[in-house]
Amino acid sequence: MVAPQPGPQPAPRSLYEPSTEHDACGFGFVCDIAGRPTHGIVRDALSVLVNLEHRGASGSEKESGDGAGLLVQVPYGFLRAAAAEQGIDLPVEGGYGVGMVFLPRHDASRAACEERVERALAEEGLTLIGWRDVPTDPVGLGETARASRPVIRQAFVARPPGIPDDLAFDRRLYVARRLIEKAVSRSALPGRGDFYVPSLGCRTIVYKGMLNASQLLTFYPDILDPRFESAIAMVHSRFSTNTFPSWARAHPYRYISHNGEINTLRGNVNWIRARQSTFGSSLFGDDLTKVLPVVDAEGSDSAILDNVLELLHLSGRSLAHAMMMLVPEPWSRDPSMSPARRAFYEYHACLMEPWDGPASIAFTDGVRVGATLDRNGLRPARWCVTRDGRVVMASETGVLDIAPD
Repeated sequence: MVAPQPGPQPAPRSLYEPSTEHDACGFGFVCDIAGRPTHGIVRDALSVLVNLEHRGASGSEKESGDGAGLLVQVPYGFLRAAAAEQGIDLPVEGGYGVGMVFLPRHDASRAACEERVERALAEEGLTLIGWRDVPTDPVGLGETARASRPVIRQAFVARPPGIPDDLAFDRRLYVARRLIEKAVSRSALPGRGDFYVPSLGCRTIVYKGMLNASQLLTFYPDILDPRFESAIAMVHSRFSTNTFPSWARAHPYRYISHNGEINTLRGNVNWIRARQSTFGSSLFGDDLTKVLPVVDAEGSDSAILDNVLELLHLSGRSLAHAMMMLVPEPWSRDPSMSPARRAFYEYHACLMEPWDGPASIAFTDGVRVGATLDRNGLRPARWCVTRDGRVVMASETGVLDIAPD
């Protein structure tokens, strides 16, 4: 049995206050406009990540990075083959969802967390097909990253009959995930702070950790497999300015990568909490109470923004609509803005306060991918479109070698 490791986040004391944490990072994405999944998209995104390593950081122990990660569309073909190698027979594409799960190293706690996952799925009418051990290579990790490293497994969940589309399936998986998270957090399991679900859905999957950018490529052999294909690949190299890194706090989150900080976070969170009692959704119905509270108070400013974006999107708004609600343009005194767009922002100002601060944000639901600047354009981003239909976006230019012509 492995002894539980203490969590990486220290308690408030002396001059340190967790609520004032900020970060400034490197991020980007590569996508195929026509939606053609290839390993080349993933490979190019990993090149972007490695070229952004200088935007990440580490402490005095350089082998323990502040965080790096990759978000892609679910690579159904690869996962079906990889799961078969461990004796798991997966349905064809679209027939299942997959969760990337960080589990405690403490044997009994890990088993208890897995039991809670399976119980919550069953309560929601979902069937767990099986668990896959995700291959990892810890060689080269620093002592801090190694000591806090979770056990990483993938949970495959069968798609029930009668679910009309991927978004509806993701909504069911979201409800189950929130029940799982609350069940584990309320337990007295040793090492429960190591439990985290980076992603659980049928459209996207996240590979991330307390790593330097280049370490991500060696730590997760999956992502270098030629069968690992996607038409969208988002990457992030974390620099926690005055934050303590952890495996869970690496980006991307489930929908966003974030470069900067949200200065208005406390007010935004207070308003969300104040309005929760009035929430209603025809899509969630009675299940809405299961996902509340929306905000995970243990998360960073980026994680909390991701929490709110996730709920807005799964409640029926498009991803672009939800982002325009959260991070509106400075519309009130812009003479060049169209009346229709101004009316959009004016209406939504009654529903949501701006999430403001110097931050450039990339976002994706696995179908569309986009990016937005902060309201004052303080954290720029660069993008280009190639003749063969690829878009490359990043926090700086020159992240991928592209011929000038």
